[in-house]
This record gives sequence, C-alpha cells and structure tokens, in this order.
Amino acid sequence: MTNYVSAGRSVTGKVRRHNEDAILVRDDIGLWVVADGMGGHSAGDYASALIVERLGALTRPESVVDFIEAIEDMLERVNADLLGTAAARGVDIIGSTVVVLVHDPDFMLCGWVGDSRAYCNEDGHLRQITRDHVHGAKDDVTQFGGATATLQAGAGVLSRAVGAEERLFVDWVVASSRPGTQFLLCSDGINKELGDEELDVESRNQPEPQALLARLFELSLQRAARDNISAVIVRLQD
Repeated sequence: MTNYVSAGRSVTGKVRRHNEDAILVRDDIGLWVVADGMGGHSAGDYASALIVERLGALTRPESVVDFIEAIEDMLERVNADLLGTAAARGVDIIGSTVVVLVHDPDFMLCGWVGDSRAYCNEDGHLRQITRDHVHGAKDDVTQFGGATATLQAGAGVLSRAVGAEERLFVDWVVASSRPGTQFLLCSDGINKELGDEELDVESRNQPEPQALLARLFELSLQRAARDNISAVIVRLQD
C-alpha cells in the first residue's frame, strides 16, 4: 500500500496556442514528472511528451540507486534522440526542461534540468528545493542560450535543457520523507502567475493535493495565464 497521495494537471493557458508541457503521475512506482517543452522552439510538445513517455515506461528496480541511474540513463537517451531529431529537421533545438520526484521510504529525491521547479512544504513552510538553471534575470520568455551566451541587459536564458547540448547534467537534491510533507512540481507557467509567498499561503490553506491543485489552477487562470500551466502535488501520509 502506498503511503502518499498525489494529483496532477496540465492546461494550455490563455495565450499559447499549444500545450508544450507534459506530466507523469506514477504512484505505483513512486515517480512524478513535470516537463516543459521550450517555448518558441520547434516541437517543444514533442520533447516534453518524449520525456514523459520514456520515463513512464520504466520499471522500478529494488534499489533506489539503480532507479535513479535508470532515470538518468533514460534522460541521456532522450537528450541524444532530441539532438538527432533537431539535426534531421534542420532546426537549432528541440528541447525541454524537466523536474522529477522519486519516493523512497527513507528519503525523497528530486532531480531537475532547467527551470521547472520543485517546492517542499515541511512543518508548514514552503521552500523551493530546486535551483533554476538560468543565466541572467528570469524573464517572461526563457530561451536556451548555453553557458557562453551573450546576454542583453535584463535578459534570462536557460543554461541547461534536455536536448540542448551533447552532455546532459541532472542535478539532484535529497528531501524529507516524513509524513505530512508535501511536494509541488511545476512548470514556470505556475510561478509566472503566483509568487512564492502566495504559493506558501495556498499550500498551508489547502493541505490536500487535489484541493491545492484546483486552487493553484483557479488563481493562475484568473490571471494572465501567459504560459502553459502544469503541476503535480505529492503528499506523504502516515
């Protein structure tokens, strides 16, 4: 029997014509994913869907270390496939950011590439546990620029994405697995509309994943909803 409950949703929003986000909710193997295809590039929806499809096809080995290695190996394969697809289509890049949450009885593991985020609500306080892979100021439209990109004043560019460079680096952080701890994974369509303080307030007011998810989407869609909006919420139970 699982000792967590989760909820996930992804919508196009009010401005974008297509939803380039994709989510994965695999309670059965303790794996949750949000991927955000890179806006303004060719086939961002293809990139995010490929990540979710490939990770969703994984079977979980007994060792959590082996599971993390399998996730990284699969993301590296997706990275290579996206590079090949972009070359075949004659486009600069087909890419996606991604944030991954893995459950283990002793701890939670969160991995990410890009600016899709994970937040942890422990002891009634929400905090971001990922760090955006972005050079410069985080602006409304974030494109991949690489570590050597020349930035205009105030510009923000992704320094990492799946499908952007030959070598893929996934950052990982360990988090608490205590009952009552809640995690929010989201694409940047959420934090373009809702600041961290507001997310903190809402996460305390709505302790159940389904209710919190509904509230975050309600608020985001009441506002500009400039980007695709995607989130997965996982709450650990007794």
